Amino acid sequence: MTGTAVMLTAAGVLVCLVTTLLPGPKGEVGAVVAAPAATQVEATPSAPTSPAPPADSSHAAATPTAAVATTTAATPQPSAKETPPAASTPAPSAGRIQPETTYKGVATAYAAGDGNGACLFGPTDDLMIAAMNTTDYESSRACGAYVRVRAANGASITVRITNECPLPCAPGQLDLSEQAFAKLADPKLGRIPITWSLLSPRASGTISIRYKTGSSPHWCGIQVIDHRNPVARLEVRTANGWRRLPRTEYNYFLSADGSGCGGAMRITDIYGEQLTVNGTALLPNVAQPTRVQFAPH
Repeated sequence: MTGTAVMLTAAGVLVCLVTTLLPGPKGEVGAVVAAPAATQVEATPSAPTSPAPPADSSHAAATPTAAVATTTAATPQPSAKETPPAASTPAPSAGRIQPETTYKGVATAYAAGDGNGACLFGPTDDLMIAAMNTTDYESSRACGAYVRVRAANGASITVRITNECPLPCAPGQLDLSEQAFAKLADPKLGRIPITWSLLSPRASGTISIRYKTGSSPHWCGIQVIDHRNPVARLEVRTANGWRRLPRTEYNYFLSADGSGCGGAMRITDIYGEQLTVNGTALLPNVAQPTRVQFAPH
């Protein structure tokens, strides 16, 4: 009996040893190791999927984590102050007077008086000015343009367009102030052949903005003054975005319903450069200087 018990005990111990040496289920062991890894993988991408507030965008850029840097590179988000490249660099605006083009015509002369004219820039002491023929005046689009005029005798001058020469002034014709004409030829000639081309002078101050007399939050006219290059268009910022204003023959851009009056405005020259002006008060008939100017070409 004792021998039988010993044999049974030995058999039990042997069974236990065999059971212990057999491999257990791998799923349970893997679950203990894999669970933290799965949690980490899910947690890492979850942070970029929640869009960061615009105010924090600069902070995120200053202290990026690897996950944020990867996500930012894959799906860039412009900050609130960014301007889309397409909006800041529009195509040059076509018009009758084109850069790097020489025009032929004739020059005549008129008594410029105090220098004011159809462009309504106001009186000026600089009478090196001219009136553009109606065709090339193009509903005041030529206002403020600087033009280099050359006579057949080799003399040349630079004038600024401040007025319109009505019909029968022909395309290409410039009606110069008497003072400007005298620098090209004897005033007694009255009429001489010329060539002329657009200039973008380097010496220039900054642009000014003037609201027309009678402007209010319900209606306003906006004029751009002292611009280096001809202005192609003017837009005002409204609740629905930028709105382009129509231009009058007397060189003001009109907002008939008051939209954008007294707010930010965007000015584009014929080369396609855009300047944004903020903080201009709605003060009728006051020339308000800005800090911006178009680039020379």
